[in-house]
Amino acid sequence: MTVAGAPQPAAETAYGPVQGYRATRTATATKTDTPLRDVPQTVNVVPREVLVDRQETRLTDALFNVSNVQPGGTIQGRSDTFIIRGFRTQTYAVDGVFMNQANNFSPVQRDLADVERIEVLKGPASVLYGRGDPGGVINIVTRQPTLVPTADASIQGGSFGFRRVQGSVSGAVPGTDGLAARLSFGTQVDPTFRNLAGRDNSRNFVAPAFTWNPSPDTRVSFIGEFTRQDSVYDEGLIARNGRVPLDNVARYYGEPFSRYNANANFGTLKIEHDVNEQLMLRQVINAQGGRFDVFTARATGLSANGTQVTRRFSGVASTYAAVDSQTELVAKFDWLGLRHTALLGVEYVNGYRRAFSTQGSLASVSFLDPIVGSALPSALTFQSDLKQKNALTGLYAQDQIDLGYGLQLLLGVRYDTGTQYYLSRTSTTRSIPPEQELSGVSPRVGLIYRVAEPLALYASYTTSFKPQTANVLGVTNPPPETGEQIEVGTRFDVSPDLSLTASVFDITRNNVAANDPINTNFSVITGQQRSKGVEADLAGTILPGWKVIGGVGYTDARVTRDTTYAVGNRLEAAPLFSGSVWTTYQVQEGAWRGLGLGLGVTHVGSRFGDIGNTYKVGAYTRVDAAVFYDLDEHARFSLNLRNLTDARYIEQPFNQFNNLPGAPFSVLATITARM
Repeated sequence: MTVAGAPQPAAETAYGPVQGYRATRTATATKTDTPLRDVPQTVNVVPREVLVDRQETRLTDALFNVSNVQPGGTIQGRSDTFIIRGFRTQTYAVDGVFMNQANNFSPVQRDLADVERIEVLKGPASVLYGRGDPGGVINIVTRQPTLVPTADASIQGGSFGFRRVQGSVSGAVPGTDGLAARLSFGTQVDPTFRNLAGRDNSRNFVAPAFTWNPSPDTRVSFIGEFTRQDSVYDEGLIARNGRVPLDNVARYYGEPFSRYNANANFGTLKIEHDVNEQLMLRQVINAQGGRFDVFTARATGLSANGTQVTRRFSGVASTYAAVDSQTELVAKFDWLGLRHTALLGVEYVNGYRRAFSTQGSLASVSFLDPIVGSALPSALTFQSDLKQKNALTGLYAQDQIDLGYGLQLLLGVRYDTGTQYYLSRTSTTRSIPPEQELSGVSPRVGLIYRVAEPLALYASYTTSFKPQTANVLGVTNPPPETGEQIEVGTRFDVSPDLSLTASVFDITRNNVAANDPINTNFSVITGQQRSKGVEADLAGTILPGWKVIGGVGYTDARVTRDTTYAVGNRLEAAPLFSGSVWTTYQVQEGAWRGLGLGLGVTHVGSRFGDIGNTYKVGAYTRVDAAVFYDLDEHARFSLNLRNLTDARYIEQPFNQFNNLPGAPFSVLATITARM
């Protein structure tokens, strides 16, 4: 809705708000503010307006709007993992900085209170981000402070006892020219539809941010995020006889004492200085740290007749910390008659984590009718003591070259070198491994051809690099896991406000660790996996007031070489077919002006729950809807209806004992005030 006399929105940048559902610029793929049509690799953007219209409270839900991205498991309600183009990724970046550099997963579930946009760079991206998975990178762009005062706050209540309050306030700081601040927060309680022995989940989040322009040529910004999560340790449902029964999606195999407590904190300082019109210097410093504690019952197996679930007690205390420094130079110049945008950078990362685990015996429960109340073990035994450290230095260079005649060339290369220490000490450990020396080269090349103003074609070759943590007998420095992608795609502006992207990709993942068939306590580096597919995404405005975002994808992700798993097995949690569409219409004129309706459909094909393909979860289709009304530019009431058909399905398979079912039909009511 446009307010008469209101100032027109500023031109979009890669770091700011998106007008509507269609983004036009990104920095995720190049670390420079670049038009999406000038990027030779698929980048999908979910703007904040989509999050507001859908009233998303989970990063998982937000990414259903992106083709070939699926939730990959919550790690027992602790975190978010995703399957991108067939490959699992367990971490993400915030404003271009990877979180949890020495951790295998984020210790908390992501809050969306300060999110401006969510960008997914498809395929390997180590040329800019260093260590990473071959499927792609999720980069969360946060809301920036504004000198003009703004504020918004929402109160939510929904099915199964869900309650949430979130808000954000921004404005100039008195007494200092050019200084602006923003404070975003979110707090929620979520008992969920699961029968969690009377317990619930809670999360508290606060994010202060500052920007300061001490001169026209210098920009300083800071963002901090502090998250506290207290949740039930929930493994979900258990597979039996090749499938996961859905007769009771609330079934819980834990105990009232099964808890997970975590905090995750970070701060990022960025300083940019324009030396002149052609040269900009940038320094980014990030510090992060946190901890989590697990105190829970865990399923370990099934009885021979499948009627009982064997369990054990598990206790874990884990801490982590990391620093990340990025020093970059961006230069724009003409050379040999060609226009160049060059990026030179050096990144230093130093991360550490420590996890101490204990275990104990615990009574079994019925598979179909688990009853809580088992006594805690009288004694605990040592399970493992994990220590991991890494220190990596990456040198990278990139050049975006305008060749003329509608052609653009992107060249990039990165070299990473450093050390890693990884020890998972158990009661039988007899030796301490030495530090591993790491190194890897990650090249990238892409070509773009602007056939006409609304149409661009591209082709690219990209790579990824990830240090090994596998314990290989007699090998001090196992080769890193690597990925390679060949992609061909197009971006077509159907209209000035509606864009279609489509691509074909082929990704090979090499040096995958597999179980050593001879020395069962060790691994061998021999595996290879391959994912190939096609996808298409549509985003923007069809007619005034009518917006749409969605995508469809086909991904065939399989084992191509392994010593343990059969060649041809499909990778876990990766459907062959998936797709989603979300569309809204808001009345623009007349007595009903401000009234909006939304409708969404998500389809996910059947998936294997593990790489051994020992069980399968079925396909599902979910239908969502929304009704919202803007009373004026300052207030909105919305009602979001999810899973209208009350479908029963597994949303996130992880392994035999960890399969999170999707929520039944639910309603979420929201009142939003804004200034």
